[in-house]
Amino acid sequence: MAKATKKETPLMTQYNTIKAKYPDALLLFRVGDFYETFGQDAVRTSQILGIVLTKRANGDGHIELAGFPHHSVDSYLPKLVRAGIRVAICDQLEDPKTVKGIVKRGVTELVTPGVTFNDQVLTSKKNNFLLSLHKEKEKYGIAMVDVSTGEFLVSEGNLDKILHIINTFDPSEIIYQRSVQIPDQLKNRNVFKLEDWAYQYNFAYEKLTNQFRTNSLKGFGVESLPLAITAAGAIFAYLVEDTHHKLLAHITKIQIIPQEDYLMMDHFTLRNLEIVYPSNPKGKSLLDIIDKTATPMGGRLLRRRIILPLKSVEEIGRRLSLIDFLNENDQLKYEISLLLRAISDLDRLMGKLAAEKISPKELGYLRQSLINIQKIKGLIHPHADVLAWLEPLNSLDELIDLLENHLNEELPVNLAKGNVIKQNISEELDHLRGLQNKGRGFLDEMCHREVERTGITSLKIDFNNVFGYFIEVRNTHKDKVPSDWIRKQTLVNAERYITEELKEYESQILGAEEKISVLENQLYRKVCSDTMIYMDRIQENSNIIAQLDVAVGFSELAVSESYTKPVLNNSFSIDLKEARHPIIENALPLGEKYIPNDIFLDKDSQQIIMVTGPNMAGKSAILRQTAIVCLMAQIGSFVPAKYAEIGVLDKIFTRVGA
Repeated sequence: MAKATKKETPLMTQYNTIKAKYPDALLLFRVGDFYETFGQDAVRTSQILGIVLTKRANGDGHIELAGFPHHSVDSYLPKLVRAGIRVAICDQLEDPKTVKGIVKRGVTELVTPGVTFNDQVLTSKKNNFLLSLHKEKEKYGIAMVDVSTGEFLVSEGNLDKILHIINTFDPSEIIYQRSVQIPDQLKNRNVFKLEDWAYQYNFAYEKLTNQFRTNSLKGFGVESLPLAITAAGAIFAYLVEDTHHKLLAHITKIQIIPQEDYLMMDHFTLRNLEIVYPSNPKGKSLLDIIDKTATPMGGRLLRRRIILPLKSVEEIGRRLSLIDFLNENDQLKYEISLLLRAISDLDRLMGKLAAEKISPKELGYLRQSLINIQKIKGLIHPHADVLAWLEPLNSLDELIDLLENHLNEELPVNLAKGNVIKQNISEELDHLRGLQNKGRGFLDEMCHREVERTGITSLKIDFNNVFGYFIEVRNTHKDKVPSDWIRKQTLVNAERYITEELKEYESQILGAEEKISVLENQLYRKVCSDTMIYMDRIQENSNIIAQLDVAVGFSELAVSESYTKPVLNNSFSIDLKEARHPIIENALPLGEKYIPNDIFLDKDSQQIIMVTGPNMAGKSAILRQTAIVCLMAQIGSFVPAKYAEIGVLDKIFTRVGA
């Protein structure tokens, strides 16, 4: 006799159908007010989040179950993504109140380590890059996008060059073609295979020109990079088709990573010099020491500069001159720094705006940031010299007026909380709010009237989402309840009632509240849509503010740590007087001073210095110190030395302590 087929519930049939489309992702399945996970997903979720693993009846058997309230998703989602898990968020696509039977559900977003807008997953001063890798013969093309900020970078080269870029930029996730073997050096990273159709040049070219609304890619300088273009197209296939991120208007340009313009450091050098990460978990890196930036954009720009130091004497000089100017105008620098601290992450706010994920409170942050930028523009305007080192800020007075005229001063995190749009914007909205406000007064008057009528002084009128409005009376006063009250709910210590008058009020007020919610949502979306028109100018201002922020931070660093302006040239010499190691100096106990050193190297009289001495005498320190001082000069910072004249370097290699 054949074994009967195992039955499953309609809900689990729906779940399994959706899960089959996302076998590599953990599926958060919305059921009422909870996100639930089932089977092996539930086991993993329970282990990572530390929540209870239970079982649910499923036809003839049971299945593992773990879940959490839907409003807690922003707390739990980051933990799953940081564990390297791709998370598919499956929401209810219909209102359960209007549907009989199973509610229609579908995946609305796939959050991965390299694709997220969630602030709890992202690090404010570090880019979150998704990297696409494409190989033909022995040459590679790569494309990197930070979907949260809109930055989009491409390059081509051999394996060594590509590995150097990957180690330098440290992407959170790598996608590649299923039919191609990924390099062994990348197998320990978060990687995901895409189908071959995503890596087609013609498909990619069309995707990119459609995204940037151009006829060709010549204006971006990438036309001659077919492998990089193919890799970039795969990113859009992944974002749109796989992860359901179709709203990408904040990605407005594509840039080449021109490595020949920058000093090159391999992975070992970055690690040995502790440029970005300390060798000791409790220690500090060079970035930790010199980062005095006040904005997330400034922090990300500084990180980019420190891993890609310049080789252009002219460009380095421009950065140093701006620091000089700020050192000489201390009051101006102080006023700018105060305003910078109140500027939010413009790039990521624009990403959320484009993706329709920006909350009213975040739009308020944008408004205040734009106001502060206008104040900075006013502070800088009298100083014409600054324009030689910094592009002028765009004026956005009309956008500020739009946001100030339409949005209330205090804004909620959630649009559903209401009270977002100001009065006098919509007559209909003002009328409905008037009804709502009168209603509150009506309840107070009714409560007072019923207390006088019944003599029940503890009587109260309240509301909940299940039973609506009701009159609550404690059991000790049940005998005083009038005959025209209708019992609605029985509690342990009280009874709840409804009256015809309260029923009529409920239908009016709830109707007004629903209309207010719909209308306010429409008006808010219109404000967001109008703000999108200014996307390019806001992104340009964000870049300029980031540059100014880095310069202000470097100026504060130079003053507080007694750093000196270096002299950069195209010679073959390094002349350092009383140079110090900034990381070691910072770690010294209070009151203990670092002993400075002089170093001179050139191609004629002293190409090589041999340093000898016992263990812990400082041999490694002086090697690292020399490299770090030169690197700091080439990112456009003052340096820890009494005097520094440096011929620009094109590469730094170290094997200290190997």
